[in-house]
Amino acid sequence: MDVEAEAARIMAELRAQADPVRAEGEKRYLKSEFAHIGVPVPALRRIAVSAVKTKPTREELVALAATLWDVTDEGRPVHEARMAAIEVLMKRVALLEPRDVSLAERLIRDSASWVYVDQLAEKVVGALVFRHPDLAAVLDAWVADPYMWVRRTAMLALMAGVRAGDPDLARIDRYGDALIAEREFFIRKVIGWVLRELSKKDPDWVAAWVEPRLDTISGVTLREAVRRLPPEVATHLKTTAKNKTATRSKAGVGRG
Repeated sequence: MDVEAEAARIMAELRAQADPVRAEGEKRYLKSEFAHIGVPVPALRRIAVSAVKTKPTREELVALAATLWDVTDEGRPVHEARMAAIEVLMKRVALLEPRDVSLAERLIRDSASWVYVDQLAEKVVGALVFRHPDLAAVLDAWVADPYMWVRRTAMLALMAGVRAGDPDLARIDRYGDALIAEREFFIRKVIGWVLRELSKKDPDWVAAWVEPRLDTISGVTLREAVRRLPPEVATHLKTTAKNKTATRSKAGVGRG
């Protein structure tokens, strides 16, 4: 593969799909300062993955993703180029090696939105960690990282094991406790997402984890965590949480 030529082809095809109205709408929705072309996701995905339909080497894949990620327009990163980089990595994630977690980390630290981080977290980092369990030590460091999106990645990467039916319950437990007092919405939400997905196969574990933490769990986390629990269990947890909140309010104690 001629990486530079392939990246140029992808960008040319993306620009041929330009929709200025869509681009402005996306910028507003994502509160983005990036350049936007305005390409619908299905078209973007088709254009991006066409580059890796013929199996590239691991080196070609990594180089193509990095090249697309670094595309700029008048000094600003291009949203669709970054999404294309993520698409090619997800399409051929099986080619990635443990050392490539450093590339994923660079992309995550270079992101400032869920729209990039979440796919990288679950479909790239999560896939790598699930395939190479020793890499989970990286997540152990990330869960305490100062950058909120890296902390979110640590938790969301565990989703790959949950979906595969082989959840890392010890880390879900530890990371949940490490993050439960966070005030960041995106952290609170992701704890709930992982618990919600886990509850589809192990509702008892989720209920047993949530109940003793009802004094500290946020409303956002609780709503997501109980969404797929049996109705009577969900009602019990929500009612108990509501009663605890009322008791604290009467005592003049605030809830996070």
